[in-house]
Amino acid sequence: MERDSYSSLLCLDEDVGDEDVFISFKSCAPSDTEDDEYVHMLVDREMSFGFKTDHSFLILNRDKIARLDAVAWILRTRAVFGFRFQTAYLCVAYLDRFLSRRAIDSEKTWAIRLLSVACLSLAVKMEECRAPALSEFAVEEYNFESKVIQRMELLVLNTLEWRMNSITPFAFFHYFISKFCNQSPPPNVVSRTVQLTMAIMREINLMDHRPSVIAAAAVLVALDQRLTRNELESKMNAIFSCGFLQAEDVFSCYRVVQELDNEKCALSINPSTTQLRPAVDVYDNSSVTSAVRTKRKRLTFYDCDPNNEKRPR
Repeated sequence: MERDSYSSLLCLDEDVGDEDVFISFKSCAPSDTEDDEYVHMLVDREMSFGFKTDHSFLILNRDKIARLDAVAWILRTRAVFGFRFQTAYLCVAYLDRFLSRRAIDSEKTWAIRLLSVACLSLAVKMEECRAPALSEFAVEEYNFESKVIQRMELLVLNTLEWRMNSITPFAFFHYFISKFCNQSPPPNVVSRTVQLTMAIMREINLMDHRPSVIAAAAVLVALDQRLTRNELESKMNAIFSCGFLQAEDVFSCYRVVQELDNEKCALSINPSTTQLRPAVDVYDNSSVTSAVRTKRKRLTFYDCDPNNEKRPR
C-alpha cells in the first residue's frame, strides 16, 4: 500500500466540517421506514454500475503512481475552488470507471492529466452550483485548450454511456451513522468519516468496492477502530435491513480503512519516525508538479483520444 496518503490525511483534519457534508442530524429526518426504502433505492442504483471485487479492475503497480498523481491534482484543485468532497469523490469514480473500460498508457502523463481535468469538470457540473470555465482549471504541466478538454469530456461521456449520476458513499453516511449509533453520534463522526473516505479513495480502485460498503466501513472505523470481525458482524446483524451488505466485504474494507487511520495516528504523534517518500500533498504544490514547471506545453492536436499517437507539443 502506498504510504503517501497518510500524510495527506493530516491536511484534511482542519478542512472538513460536519455542516459541509449533509444536513444536521437535528434537522427533520425521515422515518426509519422511509430511510430504509431510500437506501434500498440507492443500493439498486449503485449495483447497476457494475461494481466488482475480482482482479479484472485491480490497479497495477505501474499505473498506481499515475493514478495517485491524478487524485492529488484533483484534491488540490478541489481545495482551491472550495468544491465539496462529494465532487472530488465523484470525479475519481469517473476516472476509475473510465480506466476500467479504456486503457491509457501510464507513461502518457499528459493523457492522464487531461482525463483528470475532464472528469473533474464533469463532476463539478453534476454537484456544484457554479462550474468554473475550463480555462480556470490550473494544470501545471500543460496548457490545455478548452476545445481539447471538451473533446475529452465527450470521450468520457461516451465511454461511461452518459451515466454520470453515480452513487457515492456520502449518500449513505447519515443512514449508517444513525443505525450504528445507539445514542446521539459523536460530534466529530461526520468529519472523521469524510477524512477516512477520502483516504481510502486514494488507495483503492473505486470500482472494487461499492459505495455502500465504503461508507459502512468508514463509519464503523470512525466510531470504533478496534472492532473484531465478530463484533462488526454483530453490529451489522443488529440492522435488519442491512441484507444488501456482506459482512466479509465490509470487514475487508474496514481493515483497509483501519490501517489508514492507524498510520495517520502514528504520523500525527511523531511524523519523523515514519520514513515516507516525498508526499503529494493535497493542498501544497507537490514535488511531482514542480519538477515539470520549466516548460509549459500546449496541446494542438485535434483528436484527444489518449491512445492516439499524436502527442502534445
